[in-house]
Amino acid sequence: MSQTIIKNASIVNEGKIFVADVLIEDGLIARIDSSISSKSEYKEINADGLHLFPGVIDDQVHFRDPGLTHKGDLYTESRAAVAGGITSYMEMPNTIPNALTQELLQQKYDMAATKSLANYSFFMGVSNSNVDEVLKTDPVSVCGIKIFMGSSTGDMLVDNAKALETIFSQTPMLIATHCEVESIIQENLAIYKAQYGNDIPLKYHPLIRSEEACYQSSAFVISLAKKYNTRLHILHISTEKEVSLFDNTIPLSAKRITSEACIHHLWFSDADYEKLGNFIKWNPAIKKSSDRDAVFNAVMDNHIDIIATDHAPHTMEEKQQPYVQAPSGGPLVQHSLVAMLEFYHRGKISLEKIAEKMCHAPAVCFHVANRGYIREGYAADLVLADLNSEWKVSKENILYKCKWSPFEGQTFHSQVKMTFVNGHCSYNNGVFDESVKGQRLLFNHN
Repeated sequence: MSQTIIKNASIVNEGKIFVADVLIEDGLIARIDSSISSKSEYKEINADGLHLFPGVIDDQVHFRDPGLTHKGDLYTESRAAVAGGITSYMEMPNTIPNALTQELLQQKYDMAATKSLANYSFFMGVSNSNVDEVLKTDPVSVCGIKIFMGSSTGDMLVDNAKALETIFSQTPMLIATHCEVESIIQENLAIYKAQYGNDIPLKYHPLIRSEEACYQSSAFVISLAKKYNTRLHILHISTEKEVSLFDNTIPLSAKRITSEACIHHLWFSDADYEKLGNFIKWNPAIKKSSDRDAVFNAVMDNHIDIIATDHAPHTMEEKQQPYVQAPSGGPLVQHSLVAMLEFYHRGKISLEKIAEKMCHAPAVCFHVANRGYIREGYAADLVLADLNSEWKVSKENILYKCKWSPFEGQTFHSQVKMTFVNGHCSYNNGVFDESVKGQRLLFNHN
C-alpha cells in the first residue's frame, strides 16, 4: 500500500486539539509528529485549516442486506457512511432472513467482504428459540448479541423469560438491547386506532410508544444484567426518565451497563412531527423537547456513553403510507458527523467531546481492536473535515439508496472532505475510490 503523509492537520484526539503531521504506512498510523519530512514516495496531503478526527464507529445501523435491498444494501449504505466520516459500523440482525444462526451470520460477513467500503461487524440475533445458536457466537470476531425487547422484523421479539434468563446468565458477550414493552405499546395503539383507524396523526406516536414503555423495559433489562453481572448496552435512549438508570461516576472502561443516544433523538422533538411526519417516525419515538434536551445533557455528563445513528432506510413510498402501515426508521449515516459538528457551531458540544462519543467510546465499549483513536500503530481510520464549508442537503447530494433524508433542506457549516479506511482514501471531496474494501472488525477483551 502507498505511503501517505497528512501535513499540518488540527488533530482532534483524546481530549486535545493540536497541529501535527500523520504518516500512514501499510494501512496503519506509522507516526504522529509536529513535523515529518516528506519523501518522494509519499503521497502528501495538505491539511492546513482542516480538522483530523478518528474514523467514526457507528454501533447501530440497519443496512438491509440481505432481503430488504430495495431500501439499502451493504454497498450503498457503507458508501454513504464513508462519505459521512463513518469508517466502521455494527449492523443489526433483523434482515431477511433474520441472522439467527451462525451460518446466516457468516453469510452477512461474506457479503460485506466483497461489498462494504467501511469496516464492519454484525450482531448475532436472538429469538425465543435460538439460545443454543446464540451461545456459539465468537466474542473475538462478532461485536455482540442483539435482543429486541419490542417488536421487530420476523421472529425477533424476545419475551420468553426462560430464554432471557439463559442468555443473560450464560453469555460472556456484550448484549445490546432495544428496550420497549410491547404490551404497553399494543394497548396504547388500540386506543388510538379506535379513534383514528390506521391514519393516526404522528403527534400520537410518542404517546403510543410511550415514555413508560421505554422506561419499564430498560429498568427490567438492567435488573437482569445486574443479577447476572452481564455486559449490557442499551441502544437509542429517548426519554429523560431513563437517564437516571445509568451511572456516570465510573469510567467507561469499568462500566458493565452502558447506553447510546442517536442523532435523531438529539436533534428533533415532537414539534417536528407536523412538518416531517413519518420521515421522523422512529422506534423508540422522538419525544418531547425536554426529553431531547435531557438526553443531550446525559451525553455531555457521561450518563450516556455513545452517539450513533440507528440508520434504517425505507423507501419514500413506504414512508408515505398511513401511520399504522408506515415503517419506523430513517437514513442518517451520511449526516451524523456533520450534524454533531453543527451542534459544535452552536456552542453546545466541543470537538473533543464529539470525538469521544463517536470514535473513542464505541471502541472502548465494544473493545474494538486497534481502532477509535489517532495513535501510532493503530489502523489509519481517519476523517478530514472542513469546519468552515457551508452546504445544503438536497436530493442531488443524498447518497442513500432510498434517496431521501430527514435533513433535506438543512444547511450544515461543516463538511467531510476525505475519509481513510485502513489507510486507503475511500472518499475524497465527492469522489470515491472503491478499489479497496473495508475489513472485519476484531475485538480484544483482555
